[in-house]
Amino acid sequence: MTVQLAALPPEVRDAVARCRTRVAALHAELPRYALVVWTAGNVSERVPGTDLFVIKPSGVSYDELRAATMVVCDLDGAKVDDGTGRLRPSSDTAAHAYVYRHMPEVGGVVHTHSTFATAWAARGEPIPCVLTMMADEFGGDIPVGPFAVVGDDSIGRGIVETLRGSRSPAVLMRHHGPFTIGPDARSAVKAAVMCEEAARTVHAARMLGELTRIPDAAVDALYHRYQRAYGQPAMGGAA
Repeated sequence: MTVQLAALPPEVRDAVARCRTRVAALHAELPRYALVVWTAGNVSERVPGTDLFVIKPSGVSYDELRAATMVVCDLDGAKVDDGTGRLRPSSDTAAHAYVYRHMPEVGGVVHTHSTFATAWAARGEPIPCVLTMMADEFGGDIPVGPFAVVGDDSIGRGIVETLRGSRSPAVLMRHHGPFTIGPDARSAVKAAVMCEEAARTVHAARMLGELTRIPDAAVDALYHRYQRAYGQPAMGGAA
């Protein structure tokens, strides 16, 4: 039976409220970095310490998104609360829920239709690691996941199958677009921004001539340095 938000302890309701505020604010980053058009794309975040997550409502303009309009779901993808009583969660909710159920280390999931990353997804081609920023953020190539139709958890299964055991926080779902993951929603949004930047830059480089991959040993060194030493200690090493 689906849990009722009002029946949860006050500390859980407070955690949900904070998560709604974060997720609503992070959605503004997607149009800011030109990662979405119209109402496409979504950000979700697991509510810490619970079996709930918060996600964008389906088909709602980015200009209209507020903390109160963020939809709370359980890990089966069932709606718990939307703040209004009339909003449906994103059409990608089942995919997000599957990722949270099967990758407990994941705290945030983002989906965009950003132009260059989606172009690579349309070709079914991984983005090769030819940039140090790719080695830093993705630890190698950005992989391609299988084609799956929106509506059930098929996309989620493809995300998990592709990214489980991978260093990359991004996958290009074939004929669809990029999905990114992270320990929280902010990290997943950052990965989405970096994924599009890599896709655009590598495309431009390939137009100029043959690409040269970074050697595996250098990729490993760059990844470990960035993940462990970059940034300020209080910021957890992330830019």
